[in-house]
Amino acid sequence: MQRRKFLSAGFGALAAGAGAFCFGQASAPGAFEPGPELAPGRRLFRGADLAFGTTVTIQLVHDSERDARLAIEDAFRAAHNIDRLLSIYRPGSQVYELNRTGRLLRPDPHLLNVLAESRRLSQLSGGAFDVTVQPLWLAAAAGLDRRSALALVGGRLQFDRHQVRLPRAGMAITLNGIAQGYATDLALDALRARGIRDALVDIGEFSGIGRRSPQQPWHVGIQDPRHKDRLLGVMPLEARSLATSGDYETTFSADFSRHHIVDPASGESPPELASVTVAAPSAMLADGLSTALMVLGTEPGMRLLREMPGVDALFVDKAGARKQSAGFHWTAT
Repeated sequence: MQRRKFLSAGFGALAAGAGAFCFGQASAPGAFEPGPELAPGRRLFRGADLAFGTTVTIQLVHDSERDARLAIEDAFRAAHNIDRLLSIYRPGSQVYELNRTGRLLRPDPHLLNVLAESRRLSQLSGGAFDVTVQPLWLAAAAGLDRRSALALVGGRLQFDRHQVRLPRAGMAITLNGIAQGYATDLALDALRARGIRDALVDIGEFSGIGRRSPQQPWHVGIQDPRHKDRLLGVMPLEARSLATSGDYETTFSADFSRHHIVDPASGESPPELASVTVAAPSAMLADGLSTALMVLGTEPGMRLLREMPGVDALFVDKAGARKQSAGFHWTAT
């Protein structure tokens, strides 16, 4: 899977503005780096590794370097497992085999968890989130007429603990709009299982627990959708997850009118928004919902948010105008 989200964690670009520790421009995969002492007996540690086609990072605060290292290793192991299971590109993954044959026996419980949440999000969003859009994405990437691909989208995916089945020949699914969020949640669970209480996980989506220091929460920067080296602002991340979907990561036209996010109903890229950033109780929910809200647009998206306690969003349209729900607390730059 390719990374489809661009946020900036509480280091690097935010070092000066948010007081975050800067470990350098990038860490090599497999790196583990001790940082400064942030409180008496407690230090900041960072690990970096490869998953989902990109470098992912974990920061945590702890009193033991050994325990920090083991916790980060467990978290990356959890992320790698989801990447292996749910990648659409990796031969042998469960999603790859399902798309290849149309049927998968003995699906992994993790796959079933993601499919169940995907179905729930599809129902909540009136079909704006739909994992069967893969034929449309392939048509868009190849510059082909999307009408034939559109006929393969929207069929009800059938799944239980015995099998997953695509109801029509030629159908295919992609979990790229939700799998990284799920991996983020599992990585955070792995850290908690090791007794970590203060951490920030970045697997394309962000999820944080605790605080960076007693005086400072974890901060995450929100990408400007039209300037890759610029932030719209900074948001403290306390007991919530953050994900952004945008028209800028994989675009097929210079004006951003055709890109990797497609409306399952029309087969076209949604015309209104440049990006949507969602804060939610879980990274999987934030991940999937950010895609759904890109398709729905601002006003329908705001109506949906009013039905979802603990979930908030920032909408940025193609002209740069912004609108946010009441609980989206951030500082614009």
